[in-house]
Amino acid sequence: MSNSLEVDCHEAGCAMSREGPSLEMLNHSTGISCRSIQELSLLFAISQTLEKSFDLTDIVKPVLQRMQDFMGLERGTIAVINRDTGEFVLSEAIGIPREIKPEEYLEFTSSQLEQVVATKEPVVVADIARWAINNGADTEVMDKLNLNEGVGLICVPLKFEDHIIGTLSIERRRNRNFGFEADLRLLSMISSIIAQAARVRQDAAEQIQSLRAENDRLQAEIANNFRPSGMIGNSAEMRGVYLHVEHVASSVTTVLIRGESGTGKELVAKALHEKSPRSKRPFVKFNCAALPDSIIESELFGHEKGAFTGALAMRKGRFETANGGTIFLDEIGDISPTTQVKLLRVLQEKEFERVGSQETIHTDVRVIAATSRNLEQMIADGTFREDLYYRLNVFPVYMPPLRSRKCDILLLADHFIEKYSRQMGSKPVRISSAAIDLLMSYYWPGNVRELENCIERAVILSKGQSIKAHHLPPTLYKKDAVESAAVATLEEAVQALEREMIVDALKETGSNMAEAARRLGLTERKIGLRVKKYDITPGNFKN
Repeated sequence: MSNSLEVDCHEAGCAMSREGPSLEMLNHSTGISCRSIQELSLLFAISQTLEKSFDLTDIVKPVLQRMQDFMGLERGTIAVINRDTGEFVLSEAIGIPREIKPEEYLEFTSSQLEQVVATKEPVVVADIARWAINNGADTEVMDKLNLNEGVGLICVPLKFEDHIIGTLSIERRRNRNFGFEADLRLLSMISSIIAQAARVRQDAAEQIQSLRAENDRLQAEIANNFRPSGMIGNSAEMRGVYLHVEHVASSVTTVLIRGESGTGKELVAKALHEKSPRSKRPFVKFNCAALPDSIIESELFGHEKGAFTGALAMRKGRFETANGGTIFLDEIGDISPTTQVKLLRVLQEKEFERVGSQETIHTDVRVIAATSRNLEQMIADGTFREDLYYRLNVFPVYMPPLRSRKCDILLLADHFIEKYSRQMGSKPVRISSAAIDLLMSYYWPGNVRELENCIERAVILSKGQSIKAHHLPPTLYKKDAVESAAVATLEEAVQALEREMIVDALKETGSNMAEAARRLGLTERKIGLRVKKYDITPGNFKN
């Protein structure tokens, strides 16, 4: 097919006869002109192009290229209107010389573009070269464009319903048979297709953006609104914990909190109680590993006077005290098989007897249990009852270890710094870069409890100054098996500490070398030599 709509009908007919009836046959039988068939082919090709990509910026150039192939246009542009500024932005163009900037061509055709937007109607300039001369256009731009006599400009709006989103314009030599009327009609149809496709994509993009914003809002709500008081962390693992707490808190379902020691299982139990309808009722905590088996039963269920040696008076147990509220049984995996049987009865029947009594006491208590043990292995070993396990494990909540949510370490460290600084009557201090690196690289087998102890120690040793690496416990320097093969020498460790102290002094003084030297007990010459030795750039620490 030729590069112009003024294609030789005979040639087109030969091309089509290979696949079906010739153009002569179609013209004779249907009265459809050769140009009409070519226009339909172009519109169909453009429609196929628009279906290939969701992003309009990916398809406007292929659309213009299709138009160039079919229509033989010299230049073609698609300009869109910036909704924020109202200005035109050249989305894509073909045929514009490289030495002309997009904004220069937009300026050259600005009067036509603005007229199209103002009137919402197409604009046709029969001879763009003559028009440019008569209207005093930039001669330099005219020379670069190499405008030819007899080439016209057709500009049509990209309009969806009554809303203009941009313009489609072409420069093309006037058709001697049809004039510009046929081109104008064809461009109007093409612009309508592009505008509808653009609107669909814009609506879809806005919908995706809205969904993303809603997702971000929900994530923030989980991290903030759903986060129970006293719990710190924005990691994905902790957001999952917050969501589980939010879901199960309002019910009376038994919850089993799993996790390593020191992860904060008691905080989850407290949050479940405070967010439940029982929040005004008692919250009773009991550590099953804190007492010997001989008195755990008495502690949980109470005893009558004289029930055993030393029972001088009747005493209520923890279940009786927690009536109407919540009881938290920490380290549930440590109770004896005998106590497991009685605890199972409380969970199933909501009743028990005090030690030394035959009177059955009914209780309305929500049970929350926690353990750091592997209950499944204990069941296999015969040390934990399977039926009790299923009664406790109705709604499990897993507290992640600190090493799996390292993005929360600094949040927790800042929280503990503020806590212990307030206790000691001093201002909160910052953590040096080296100390942060040490906190982030440590394995934290003791989890949050170990981190809290480390920060408390560091706040005491720092004496109101910044927390440095040497204020942290020596245990934090412990490496894993891979790292231990490359342990630093004493000299390297001393140099690392020296560099850290110089960097911290420069940060605190805003790169004031003289003041930093005084704080470190050095002369300006000595600190200058060390700054050069350790390749430190003081200007990086200006306030």
